[in-house]
Amino acid sequence: MSKLVAVTGATGFVGTHLVAALARRGFRLRLLVRRWSPLPSLSAVDAELVLGDVTSETALRRLVDGADAVVHAAGLIKARSPADFLPVNRDSAALLSALAPDAHLVLLSSLAAREPQLSGYGASKRAGEAVVAVRSGPWAIVRAPAVYGPGDRETLAYFRAVKSGLAAEPRVAGARLSLIHVADLAEALASVVERPPENGTYEIDDGNEAAYAYADMAAAAGEALERRPWRVRIPRRVMAAVAGWNAVRQSLGGPTQILTAGKVAEIFHPDWSVHDRRLAAAIGHESRYDLPAGFRDTILWYRGQGWL
Repeated sequence: MSKLVAVTGATGFVGTHLVAALARRGFRLRLLVRRWSPLPSLSAVDAELVLGDVTSETALRRLVDGADAVVHAAGLIKARSPADFLPVNRDSAALLSALAPDAHLVLLSSLAAREPQLSGYGASKRAGEAVVAVRSGPWAIVRAPAVYGPGDRETLAYFRAVKSGLAAEPRVAGARLSLIHVADLAEALASVVERPPENGTYEIDDGNEAAYAYADMAAAAGEALERRPWRVRIPRRVMAAVAGWNAVRQSLGGPTQILTAGKVAEIFHPDWSVHDRRLAAAIGHESRYDLPAGFRDTILWYRGQGWL
């Protein structure tokens, strides 16, 4: 009988692609969902659904009962305060580690965890890694760089701006960042379940060892959109001012904003390139998409959905 794999974050941007990649490998799936409702992204997947969220010990206990592997892909990317990140990004990882001591636990983390001093988000992801790294059972932590692809709403604004002729970027000298298409990340995570590497913390990207400059992103997006965008380099003080205004709006009861002082610190950090390439070698992973092909695929999907 195939492995039973429990998944959190199954209905999110990465999660929907991850579930599809696991299903293609023939795993039995049990997914944590927050509500009983039609889920178009999972309509072709035969899976058991558990109602609840990652802060519920009862729901997590049902999710992992008898599971051979657990992929914790749920995560909070914006919050009103640094402390608000912790229940999802740290405490849920601790609960899963305790409730499934013998299962292979795969934690989807972020390169932001490499620099926890920069933001509440990065600190919370590092804290989640810390509780997984001391477990006695099998585990793997996978730090992802910036993820893009079909279904992503966070980078949609960037492509819309490039379509209009502008490519905004932070004014930071020599900045390099790694990227990965969501389908490639999903395949890598599924391969970690299928062929578990040694316990450890790993990084993954699209295989470009030199990483990318913001000029590379602008060129790839412009080529895919048949535009020659004007690169607009935004000073830190300007972005910090916007983050400050967002903080005021939040304090007055406005919606939670992703651009905070912590996020500004992340954006202006010069090195978000992958340093560790052990994982791809250990699981035999080769990314399908480089940056130009990945941006073309993403834009084609956006256009098909009427988003762009």
